[in-house]
Amino acid sequence: MRLTKQILMDYIDACELIKETEEDIRKLRNQEIVHDKVKGSNPEFPYQGMSFNLEGAVETYLDEKHLEEEKKLLEERKRNANKIRIQAEEIMNKAPVRMQRIIRFRVLQQKSWDEVAAKMGGDCTGDSLRKEFARYVEKN
Repeated sequence: MRLTKQILMDYIDACELIKETEEDIRKLRNQEIVHDKVKGSNPEFPYQGMSFNLEGAVETYLDEKHLEEEKKLLEERKRNANKIRIQAEEIMNKAPVRMQRIIRFRVLQQKSWDEVAAKMGGDCTGDSLRKEFARYVEKN
């Protein structure tokens, strides 16, 4: 399999989906505590404006069976995203080391082409790296 822009985008999406799914799983395990601040007034004279801090737990209305089913679905989503991430990493690891660095800075760290050029060092420019990347993806 060859390295394509779609594989790189799938990699980014898979990594983000893993993080988001892990957060969803954590929310299932723990009760989420929420905080809010509201304004009101003293109910007695003199009616003074006041700020009140509120805190409470978010209630879930799922029973244990539904919670387990939800957790299994989230774990499956995470496994599938992890498979995509690993496949993309295997493909990226076959690229030359220079291209791996370019991919890491540009795609994974989302740096501008000029920032990538600064990281790469030498006398390359952002534009030359952009063209080198495009040629590599097109060729492979």
